[in-house]
Order: sequence, then structure tokens, then C-alpha cells
Amino acid sequence: MRPVIGITMGDAAGVGPEVIVKALAHSSVYQICRPVVIGDTKILERAIEITQSSVTLNQIEQISEGQYVHGVIDCIHLDLLPADLPVGEISPSAGSAAFKFIETAIELAKNKELQAICTAPLNKEALHKGGYTYPGHTEILAELTGTKDYSMMLSSPKLKVIHLTTHVGLKKAIDSITPERTHTVINLAHETLTRAGYDNPRIAVCGINPHAGENGLFGEGEEEEKLIPGIEIATSEGINVTGPYPADTLFFRAVRGDFDIVIACYHDQGHVPIKVLGLEEGVNITVGLNGGIIRTSVDHGTAFDIAGKGIADERSMLAAIQSAAELSPKEALK
Repeated sequence: MRPVIGITMGDAAGVGPEVIVKALAHSSVYQICRPVVIGDTKILERAIEITQSSVTLNQIEQISEGQYVHGVIDCIHLDLLPADLPVGEISPSAGSAAFKFIETAIELAKNKELQAICTAPLNKEALHKGGYTYPGHTEILAELTGTKDYSMMLSSPKLKVIHLTTHVGLKKAIDSITPERTHTVINLAHETLTRAGYDNPRIAVCGINPHAGENGLFGEGEEEEKLIPGIEIATSEGINVTGPYPADTLFFRAVRGDFDIVIACYHDQGHVPIKVLGLEEGVNITVGLNGGIIRTSVDHGTAFDIAGKGIADERSMLAAIQSAAELSPKEALK
């Protein structure tokens, strides 16, 4: 019943291979999932030496060939990189390989051979020099799955947040919120948690203005115009969603256990509470991808400045793997 989690190696010149090796040295990982790395065994061998890990490698071509036992790292070897790839440097070949690791993982997930994907970081400059001019992982995943409606979800042990808007300025963020977007994200939250095994997940929506507008006292009626119609439609469909609530108390209530997930209206409204709870435990998740594919990611970059030194912290990768296992569609395991 353990889900199969595909871990893409990311940019092989960064800390991705090291944090993967360090994370998979923890026996707790194998208690919750069957992890398989999609990458290059030559690079993982080097990472094992750098981190002085006692794990061994099992090079495979098919998911069914994996051993999935602690002490052995199963790796689908794509053989795209030289063994002497420079560490901590921008490399077009590493950027190109990072894309192909993701591409392979998506195909495996489409075929239901993976229940979720967990990504090590890529480097955007290397990605572009390798011939793939995407802003990042999310856009790659959206295009390869043919997805238009998706959202960023952040997860920590005490709090889950999903966003109506993310990387846009505050004025544009508020302008772009519509009842349709509110309804869409409520549905994404409900479907994601339901597939993960939550029974009637409790969803709460943040207000846009202080005190959620306080009946027109603050703002220009944004809650009534942009949020409430979407909430009412979702409620009529049987979804357990309430709000909008004042953000200054809602996150406290969610951490206390009153709600399973909070819908944030803009980037900082959702990111700040998660990061206050602990940067090392936060996980970035893409939800709404076609096919029900779940993708989780570490909450850090390639860290070229410390790559190859064996000092990269694996806690974010551990948290990302745990979230991938938690959110994996349970019906796929039956």
C-alpha cells in the first residue's frame, strides 16, 4: 500500500543529488512510500561519496524492478550526463537533463506507475541554456500535462494553504481574483484532499481586506464581489467551505485544527504563515494537474555555493517526500 514516489534529480550540478541521497538514507522514508529516483546513477554515486553515505544503488529501467528497501536507492538511469560534470556551475547539459527527468516522471505518472512526483531544484539559467525556456517547474508540468487551471499549495505539519494568486503584484492579484477563480481553487483544494483520504475536508477562505471587509467598512466590496459568489456555488455543490474570514485570526484557527486547508488570496498572505512555522518544514506543491498528478518540491534552490561539500540540509526533501506520500491518490494503490 506504500505509494511509489518519483524523485527527479533536478540540476545535477547543484545540491539535488546530495539531498536526495541524504533523505533516502533515512529508514522512515521507506515506511511511508516506495521512492525511485529519476536521474543518473553516475551522479548519485558521486553524491554518495560526497555525503559519505552507506547506501548502495540499484540501476533500473522499469518501476517494477525496484527493490524499495532501506539502504538501497533505486534509480531509473537516463544516462544523460558525464560522470565528471562540474559541481556548482551553470551547465547546459545539466539544464537539459533536468527537463528530461521531469518529462520522464510525467510519462510514468500518466501511466499510473507513479502516485506522485517530488522534485529536486533546477536552475533556470541552466534550463534555458539547455534549450528549455520555461520560468520553472510549474510551467513545465502544466504544459506536459496540458493543464490550464492549477494552483500552488504550501504544506507544513500544522498548516496547508492554497492560493488564488501567487507571483503577481498585489494590485494585479486583487484585480485578477474572480468568483470563477475562487470556485476553481475551492474545487482544487477539495479534490486534492479528498483523493488523499480526507473525509469531507474543511476548507476556509481568507478575506482580501482587513477583517474580511467587515461588512463594507474596509475595501470596496471585494469579498462580496470576488469571493462570496464562488463560495456559495461550491457550498451548493456539497463542498465543506466557509468564509471569508479575517486572515489575522484564520491561520491561528487552522493551526489549532479548526480547518484542513486555508485558501489565501495572494502570495504573502499564504506564504508568511507557512514560513513562520518553519522554513525547513515547508513544501511547495502543484495541484490541479491533469490526471490528478501531485507534485511536491523542496523549498530551496540549487545552492551552487555549497554543492559538492556534503553539507546541504535534507530536511526540506524529507518533508517534500512525506507530503507526496500523504497526498498521493489513495485509490491508485488499491
